[in-house]
Amino acid sequence: MGEFAETARDHMRDILAERMPRFDWESEHRIQRTPVDVVGLTDDHFVAVELEWRRADPVNNTAKLFYYVDEGELETYDRTSVFQVFTGYYDLASGGVSSKREVAEFVGSVAAESFEHVSFLPVTFGLEPPKRGGE
Repeated sequence: MGEFAETARDHMRDILAERMPRFDWESEHRIQRTPVDVVGLTDDHFVAVELEWRRADPVNNTAKLFYYVDEGELETYDRTSVFQVFTGYYDLASGGVSSKREVAEFVGSVAAESFEHVSFLPVTFGLEPPKRGGE
């Protein structure tokens, strides 16, 4: 993750902390070896926010989170909410979104339907991220 993405991630964490103060918000929360961009925690609710800037395989983030749900890594929480935030990088010039985003959303939706206490929501973030080294 580049400096711009880290700054945006931390800004998102701070905004969420202001707007949803009952959660403890942190960046780069680890579930086993996997970092989650932004996480909000209460005694009974786990919120994961994955920021997809220019990732070639955004489905990997979705699949890993639900893998950990299935493995019982988050069983101490009554509720798990997963938000996958996509930048304009995944938008097509002709309209619609890339197949990479579509597949990630499909996997997230199917996985969430498999667990009673889990929800998944894809989010469009109206930002075109800079390329590596860009401002």
